[in-house]
Amino acid sequence: MNRIWNSRFAKPAVFLLCLLPLAVLVWRWQTNELGINRIETVARYTGNWTLRFLLLSLSITPLRRLSGQTGLIRFRRMIGLFAFFHGCLHALHYYAIDVQWNLEIMKEDLTTRRFFIAGMTALALMVPLAATSFNAAIRWMGGKRWQLLHRLAYVSAAAGVIHFFWQGKAALWTPIYYGIFLGILMAYRAGWWWVHRTTS
Repeated sequence: MNRIWNSRFAKPAVFLLCLLPLAVLVWRWQTNELGINRIETVARYTGNWTLRFLLLSLSITPLRRLSGQTGLIRFRRMIGLFAFFHGCLHALHYYAIDVQWNLEIMKEDLTTRRFFIAGMTALALMVPLAATSFNAAIRWMGGKRWQLLHRLAYVSAAAGVIHFFWQGKAALWTPIYYGIFLGILMAYRAGWWWVHRTTS
């Protein structure tokens, strides 16, 4: 299986798969299949895929360790960047389509409404992760500091789940499922750290 992950075709294939949600959204937009409230549908869709990609990127390390598929690590950075990309689309949709760059509304939303504050916190935490997601940044920062910085991905995911939960318009089970999944990932990381701390 590792031979597949390490093949030269694997990365382009995963890249195309990661583009598929956006392609589906564009198709549904063009064919008027987004329902009556297209603005809300697009907001939910891009927000959902931001969290999905972020949680998937956080799942790579546990999957690699538990399955022995070391080649999976090649895709973690790409998937994380797709999470940031969809997060930017989600925010841009809010600014440009939802409130149409109305500064008064934006100021009110981002200073008084906890739902928006949590969402912007999640996106802001992804900015330094995306900005340092290249090999030169690892060499410049050093591996340990780079790893410490990139643990912010867990905080960003938690803020994203809270953002989704506080929205409160749809059934709340979806953000709860995301929260449970994130909790499992965090418990695994904590357990891994504890085992290696006590055995070293």
